[in-house]
Amino acid sequence: MVRGAQGHRELEHTADWALEVWAPDLAALLVEAARGMYGLMGVVLAGGLRQRRRLELAGADRESLLVDFLAELLYLVESEGLAFDELELEATEGRLTAILEGAPIASHTKDIKAVTFHRLEVCDTERGLLTRIVFDV
Repeated sequence: MVRGAQGHRELEHTADWALEVWAPDLAALLVEAARGMYGLMGVVLAGGLRQRRRLELAGADRESLLVDFLAELLYLVESEGLAFDELELEATEGRLTAILEGAPIASHTKDIKAVTFHRLEVCDTERGLLTRIVFDV
């Protein structure tokens, strides 16, 4: 991981899907985790009318914020057929404010049932934050 860099990669997992995500701060980590989740699902956005949403979440810790944020995005995929490719976040240890812009989903290739807390830990590193997220499929 390069200082200031952010990214994600799929990890091998026996029954479910997993991502490793890294970023310089919590807001960037949440954005990259969302991109990774959409990537695992094979989400393709439709053209046309863009939609904006504002989310405000509170959590006991970084892990709770991460799971709650991804679960909310997953809910919007399932209930409204929406995904977001522009994410502006402000995050602290206990609060998250997000301005999301996206579009209806044209297609996706895989379904995720849930975001899990399985072995979830957001770790501080010398270069930022690192986490591994397991998704129930």
